[in-house]
Amino acid sequence: MLKIVIVDDENDALEALEWKLNRYVENVEVIKCISPVASIDVINETKPDIVFLDIQMPEMDGFTLLENLTNRKFNLIFTTAHDEFALKAIKVSAIDYLLKPVDKDELMEAIDKIQEQKKGGLLEDKLQMLLGNINETANDKINISADGKVYLLDRNDVIMLKSDKSYTTLFLTNDQQIVVSKTLKEVEKKFQFSQFFRVHNSYLINLTHVKEYLKGLGGELIMSNGYTAAISRNKKAELFKKLYLD
Repeated sequence: MLKIVIVDDENDALEALEWKLNRYVENVEVIKCISPVASIDVINETKPDIVFLDIQMPEMDGFTLLENLTNRKFNLIFTTAHDEFALKAIKVSAIDYLLKPVDKDELMEAIDKIQEQKKGGLLEDKLQMLLGNINETANDKINISADGKVYLLDRNDVIMLKSDKSYTTLFLTNDQQIVVSKTLKEVEKKFQFSQFFRVHNSYLINLTHVKEYLKGLGGELIMSNGYTAAISRNKKAELFKKLYLD
């Protein structure tokens, strides 16, 4: 029995793919998930052979979903209607994808390819390769998954990041704010550049956007967008060195 989980926020796409799988693939069990958040438990518990995963979903995009899984021992096929910049990176990473609406012949070709290979096991390595290839494709931009999209951000366009429990808000130079459903500690991994500095448990700032330093118990920074960022006492000395403050 080939166990398959489909994750897609569009019900029509779910039902169409389920119908094709049941019609053209022998001995198959299909589980549909319209909620990417709910699908995390389904994938972890049912341990499927194959997961068909939509990339762009408003509740949680496909990349964020994968990062939240504890079980990654399955074969992965991305499904997408439009995510042009990521398609090349996905293909180079040896992860298959299908464009929606899914063509029957392309679907069968993808299934046949999987059945000829061993189940899962290398997905972790493929995901790391994928993220690296996305960065390379994006000319070393920072990729951030949120709102069912993958944002490609120039480092200089990010003013600061602010933590709010399990969410992180990115403040950009165009006054745009991007809310990511991850902790600041998780998001910080994408900002390992010298111009970014964690000044507080709740703030990661771009040093090039600091405009003023306000003295006080711990002190505060005024950023180029007018917002303030608190400074932890144990970060003050290192911050002063980076900003060349007395």
